[in-house]
Amino acid sequence: MSDCCRSVNDMKAFLQSSKNLDPQERMTFYDSWAPTYEQDSEAINYSAPNMVVDFLNSNLPGSREDVKVLDVACGSGLVGKLMSELGFRNFVGVDGSKGMLELAAQSGLYQDLRLALLGTEPLPAQTGAFDLVVIVGALRDGFVPVSVIRELWQAAKPGGYVCMSRVDLKSESGEKYKLCMKRELQQMEEEGLWTRVSTGQMNKYMMNVYHNYKEDENEPYLDGTMYLYRKSIN
Repeated sequence: MSDCCRSVNDMKAFLQSSKNLDPQERMTFYDSWAPTYEQDSEAINYSAPNMVVDFLNSNLPGSREDVKVLDVACGSGLVGKLMSELGFRNFVGVDGSKGMLELAAQSGLYQDLRLALLGTEPLPAQTGAFDLVVIVGALRDGFVPVSVIRELWQAAKPGGYVCMSRVDLKSESGEKYKLCMKRELQQMEEEGLWTRVSTGQMNKYMMNVYHNYKEDENEPYLDGTMYLYRKSIN
């Protein structure tokens, strides 16, 4: 079967093959996936970008045209494309996959695209340079570590915003990641680094292709959580 016509079962086998990869191996995997990533994302009903952009648009004040956006783990540029439809015009993208960045470049939306393996290499962003920092789909066990959240905060301007989504996996490691992230977010609030603007739920945002379900089970879906914070001015 051609890669451009993967079925859901094909996607399960393909993505499950990446479960135990180290960070660099995972980026090589994403390089190989890039040519069919957007088609495959549709096949597994991946709607996190749509949900997060709708959540952001409902909670972010002010005009969109002059907002300088840092799109972290930007992938092929799905989030940037949706945001551009709402009037956002200024994007810088960061991703660990060269293949994905090449796709993002083809969109013509990004003024700059930067290669970095998040959690291993520093986030390539000037301190206090962005009105809005966005990360969708990458804050999860085995992908981007919780420690990167402070780097997102650092990249935002005083008074700027950080919008994040977390994958809520129903597993021991997933629960551990969720708890660790909640503690870090609370700690950063207590330190006066930012204030929470809003929180939302992502219900059934993607088929759980990492789970082999029985024939009598309903197709399992993944859920997640969305956050919007405003960085303190002082």
